[in-house]
This record gives sequence, structure tokens and C-alpha cells, in this order.
Amino acid sequence: MITFDEIRGNREVCAYMRKGDANLGALGFTEHGGGHAMKVAHDAAAILTALGHDAREIELAQIAGYMHDLGNCINRNDHAHTGALVAMQILTRMGMEPEEIAVICAAIGNHDEKTGVPVDAVSAAVILADKCDVRRSRVRADADFDIHDRVNYAAESSELEADGAARGITLLLELDDGICSVMDYFQIFTERMLMCRRAAAKLGCEFRMMANGNRVV
Repeated sequence: MITFDEIRGNREVCAYMRKGDANLGALGFTEHGGGHAMKVAHDAAAILTALGHDAREIELAQIAGYMHDLGNCINRNDHAHTGALVAMQILTRMGMEPEEIAVICAAIGNHDEKTGVPVDAVSAAVILADKCDVRRSRVRADADFDIHDRVNYAAESSELEADGAARGITLLLELDDGICSVMDYFQIFTERMLMCRRAAAKLGCEFRMMANGNRVV
């Protein structure tokens, strides 16, 4: 059984992740390297844990969350699909069971809002964790500070909470209004928030977003 720690230590995964993050840095995107990968892995696992899913499904969500952006080492365009194929090759060589590879690759291939659909619990958890990773530390030192950078930089804190009893998944944001307003956030993230709503529904939950103490979704 392939573990999350084995994936984190895999030379191919590490190399492709570093190159993907470097590619996006050259294009002016926020950080998409190890920090983002670990955050998505952690939050995807935390969601399924809170909702009572079994231990192996939780670990598959961790693995998919960690590997979800590998396709950026090839090209930002269509990175979800190329990333799923890259992951499939790596996991096959590592000896993972095909049924588990299929779950992970479906989650990776469906995480982008342009083409993705939450097809199962693992993909839904990865979508939520990825789309809700908004934080100041993802802004690069040499950023152009466009609206995407401003939104991330304005996020003084962000936390994704899942409540199994209430069947709710909530993004809690504290935004510096002097840098970015809630309207600025929705200007670029409306499609992502709609995808989060669909992902939460797949998990039998309602998606909520709180910004500076006020519910906005």
C-alpha cells in the first residue's frame, strides 16, 4: 500500500512540483509548490476526516491533494489533465493498485474549475481544499501585484472548516479591506466558489464563506 509519506519523498514528484512552481513563477502566478501542495493535502484530508470517511480514502485525498498541480511542469493550460496522466505513470511505477490510481487521477483531472466536476468524495475534498487556499504567503516577492496577488495578499488569515454534525463546510476569511474588498474577491473567484458549492453538495454538505465575520456565501 503506497503511503502519503512515500509520495512526499518521491524524487519524480518533488522534481515535477519544483519545475511546475518555477514555470508559474515565470508566468506571474502565485506559489504552486510544496507549500500549496501540503495545504491542499492537509485540508482535503481534514474535510473527509470530519465527515467520517475511512482512513484509506482520507489518505488517497492527501495524496491527490499533494499531487494535484504536477501538470504545471508541462504547461499551465490543461494542467489538470496532463497532471493526472503524469501522476498515473508515477503511481503505476510505484506499484499502487489500479483502483486507487483511478481515484487519485480522477481527483487531479477534475480539480480545475474550467473543466472539473466533483465526481466522488476524494475529488470533492481536493476541489474544496485547492480553491480555498487563499493566503498572503502565496504571493511571490517579485509579484506584479495584479488583482490575484492583491486578493491573496489581503488574506490575513484563512481557514477551511468542516462540521460533520451540521453537514457544513465553511471558508473563514479575514481580509484587509484596504488592499482588497469582498467584491474584488468575488470578481475573480466567483467560478471557484460555485465549484466549491458543488463539491460540498457531493459530500452532502452546504458550502459557506465568511469574510470578516459576515456570511457572503
